[in-house]
Amino acid sequence: MPEGMPVRAQWPRLLLACPPESVRALARRLCEQHAVQDIQLPQSGLALLKLRDSAQGEAYYPGEVPLAVARVRVTSADGTLSEGAAQLLDDRASLARAIAVIDAVLAGQLPGHEAALPVLAAGQARLSEQKAQRQALLATTRVDFSLLGTTEEDDDE
Repeated sequence: MPEGMPVRAQWPRLLLACPPESVRALARRLCEQHAVQDIQLPQSGLALLKLRDSAQGEAYYPGEVPLAVARVRVTSADGTLSEGAAQLLDDRASLARAIAVIDAVLAGQLPGHEAALPVLAAGQARLSEQKAQRQALLATTRVDFSLLGTTEEDDDE
């Protein structure tokens, strides 16, 4: 893997931060370059969100979340195989398949994987920008409670 490249677990998150059209366009170019076979057909639907109670440790289900899944096998022209997958908290199955294709090409470092690096970098930049905006908003809403109760007046009378 190239130095400074994000870990594989972060790729779907970074790709989701990019405009869907750019992710799909990249996946189309990679599909033209390689043979892509669906291991699991792209699907979307609802999944139960399961959480564990922190006090008792018991499982409970607060609700449903959208889920899109896809698994693919990509074969390059020289016969190299690589598999990729995506599970997204999203309802777009086509986007999940596109991300699975990019995942496979990146993981196997198949020809054309270099084209995905700028897209990952753009996603990282967008997420960093969102984080900075959230931190700036948090800083403007911060309240200093240490100043309360420091007045000389007593209302005990």
